[in-house]
Amino acid sequence: MRWGIFSGMLWGLDTVILGITLGMATFSHANSPLLTAALHDSFCAILMLVLMASKGRLTDTRQALHTRAGKAVIGAALLGGPIGMSGYALAINNIGSGYTAILSTFYPALGTFLATVFLKERMRVRQLMALTVALIAIIILGSSSLDSTTGSIPLGILGAVLCIVGWGSEAVILAWGMRDDAVDNHVALHLRQSTSGLAFLLIVIPVSGNLSALSAVVSTPASAIIVLAALAGTASYLFYYRAINTIGAARAMALNISYSAWAIIFAIPLMAVLPSIFDVIGCLVILIATVLAASSQWRELIQFPSQKSPNKPENTE
Repeated sequence: MRWGIFSGMLWGLDTVILGITLGMATFSHANSPLLTAALHDSFCAILMLVLMASKGRLTDTRQALHTRAGKAVIGAALLGGPIGMSGYALAINNIGSGYTAILSTFYPALGTFLATVFLKERMRVRQLMALTVALIAIIILGSSSLDSTTGSIPLGILGAVLCIVGWGSEAVILAWGMRDDAVDNHVALHLRQSTSGLAFLLIVIPVSGNLSALSAVVSTPASAIIVLAALAGTASYLFYYRAINTIGAARAMALNISYSAWAIIFAIPLMAVLPSIFDVIGCLVILIATVLAASSQWRELIQFPSQKSPNKPENTE
């Protein structure tokens, strides 16, 4: 379970750093969310290339390309990266970040359904109730920052749907792919970020007419901040993929959405934003509910180590 908690924590940090970047004049372009997504995944791909090379595991990635599992990971990368993130950017540009945040929150609900149908994962009713509470809390927090719509509402909703489908299905496909011994969380993430980064740079950015805009910002100091976000994002993905591989896609997604609470926490020191009592309560609800949603044995969460039976192994994952 701890891997999923770390993934949400670091993605919250990643979100805050990207928020700082989008607030800079360099990224005042209308399609800045798309540009930052392209740079973010491209930098993540470079970081994973360096990491895998330092571990002497580039051969593992190359060999995984020829397996069904490796090809499935590539498909998941296209769903979660270019399709999901492009939909996210499309939604932000048409219905605003507040509404987009609320709608995109439902990707774990779709992912849980898909994991139940295709991976035969099971979550107890109380876990589903806890996940529902977490989603409601996120929606309520997001509703406090709703902004006016400036574009096409149908296009915005279409973008949000692409985001939900992309992110929700990505985790399920990855869970299936990482059942193959040839694809662990490091190999999977290397394939994912390389595929996503290349798809952004070679297809999404040129087709959307943002190649000159990307060229203009990539050499600015602001892009260095995105590198920091990519560091946090790469670590978050590694933990997220390990959580998917150990506790399943549904439970990993439940923990990962805690990033909305961690983002508020990290905004305090990084952006000097003091949360209201309403925000604090919302964060606590989200953090507690996501842990409950990911745990099938709630009683173990409140037991002290000395209370646990020595004959029953502790499920730390």
